[in-house]
Amino acid sequence: MNAKLVGSRATLLILLLHGSLAVAGDTAALAPQDWPDNFVARLEALALIQTLNADLLSHDSATLTLEGWCASHRLAAPPRLIAERVSGVDKVAGEEQLRVLGVSATDAVRYRRVKLLCGSVLLSEADNWYLPARLTPEMNRLLDTTDTPFGRAVQALHFQRHTISATLLWQPLPEGWEMSAAAPGGRAGKLVAPAAVLQHRAVLTLPDGTPFSEVVETYTGNVLAFPPPHP
Repeated sequence: MNAKLVGSRATLLILLLHGSLAVAGDTAALAPQDWPDNFVARLEALALIQTLNADLLSHDSATLTLEGWCASHRLAAPPRLIAERVSGVDKVAGEEQLRVLGVSATDAVRYRRVKLLCGSVLLSEADNWYLPARLTPEMNRLLDTTDTPFGRAVQALHFQRHTISATLLWQPLPEGWEMSAAAPGGRAGKLVAPAAVLQHRAVLTLPDGTPFSEVVETYTGNVLAFPPPHP
């Protein structure tokens, strides 16, 4: 989806909902299923997902952005992002990854898969192909031997993030909802978010533009795992 279109839609939805998105004071995280399945809840869910999308598109570190989301929506106390490395999984860099990173098949490319959690709440899963030769020995040690999130491990590089694609995997409201005579939703029951709601593909570069990592991040429905907004 075009980044400018995403941003403009997010701005419109935020303006529509301004003043009605105050989260309840209860700090206990609730599953998205605790939201009612009605038009207002779906509109709020869409606005929140687009807000997260816009935040990710406008910041260089997805780790810090997600940690900020965790804090502002009180998903855990303390709101510290935790990475769990997934062992025993390897994905060889394909031609597209090699092209983006500007290397050949003979260069060393490492793969790392992690689950990012806020407390016990799984917020995203990330596939990362990176070039160890363009990192410091300490950064490589952290990535090889600890569960440190990638963005935090390489923060000292002052890297820049360049989004290749941003895809909304869930539409709480269908395309063209604003033209429909009847408001979507309104069914009895709870709003159920799918396992994946948003996916980003990005390349991380050094300040001089040299790429050192390509990442594919899939964000879960748990990004809405807090009480529904109260109008």
